[in-house]
Amino acid sequence: MPAGTIIRGIGGFYYVASEDGSIVECKARGIFRKDMITPLTGDRVIFSMIDPVRKKGSIDKIEERSTVLVRPAVANVNQIVTVIAAKSPEPDLMLVDKLLVTAQEKGIRTIVCINKTDLDEKDNIAQLRRAYAIAGYDVIETNKQETDGFNELKSLLKGHVTVLAGQSGVGKSTLLNRIMDTLVMKTGELSDRLNRGKHTTRSVELLRLEEGGFVVDTPGFSSFELSGITHPELKYFYPEFAEYIHDCRFKGCSHINEPDCGVKRAVEDRQIDGGRYDRYVELHALLKLEEESKYK
Repeated sequence: MPAGTIIRGIGGFYYVASEDGSIVECKARGIFRKDMITPLTGDRVIFSMIDPVRKKGSIDKIEERSTVLVRPAVANVNQIVTVIAAKSPEPDLMLVDKLLVTAQEKGIRTIVCINKTDLDEKDNIAQLRRAYAIAGYDVIETNKQETDGFNELKSLLKGHVTVLAGQSGVGKSTLLNRIMDTLVMKTGELSDRLNRGKHTTRSVELLRLEEGGFVVDTPGFSSFELSGITHPELKYFYPEFAEYIHDCRFKGCSHINEPDCGVKRAVEDRQIDGGRYDRYVELHALLKLEEESKYK
């Protein structure tokens, strides 16, 4: 039986990129509904060809998923490019850190892309780069005028299933259009009044790269909530903490209120970015509050 990858799902129809390069419109078998399983974009599937001429088929089996993202709803992603605009809109670094924590928890490689670097007037790029580079993330700088950063980004997509994620208006659709070397989707103009992007991407879709792999564009969003991560676990999803945990006096140190904490010393010595640490403390408090409220 033929196999392929779901590249888009809409209205109960799933478009499967088969191994022979064709696109087959499929419906899912009723057993999936009975078992409360919804096929996702990115799923690797086995399907039956019902009408070879019209390229219509039926999904018979969904292969085991390596990863699942809830927002966007996509399976088998193994790389996330978190896009930040140097300006317009101003970077929402709490959103960025939530995305990075989620990726760490799921074991997904993450690249930080600082876009629109040509608009930077306050020399914020160096600070942004350092904050995430010392945390161990690959950081790439891109803008419309230069090609070096863009070419570096494109080379890192090869062979991966990659999601571009970030605020509305940071330039994800523009980057994707350049990657695909075509107008994949209409790019949205930034709303000056609201200083945020218009939502121009309507559905999650996998686009096949000539070099191998897929790239996924997602709707921009202004908020993102962590799910399934407790406040004691949060510290394990900050890779820059790992080197200093053995310098803490107390086993199980939260790196917030305890004395003789190696992580806090590293923040003081600027080996860990202070802004990242402050947002960790804020996230830790929010998760703790949410967990406590469940038992009241």
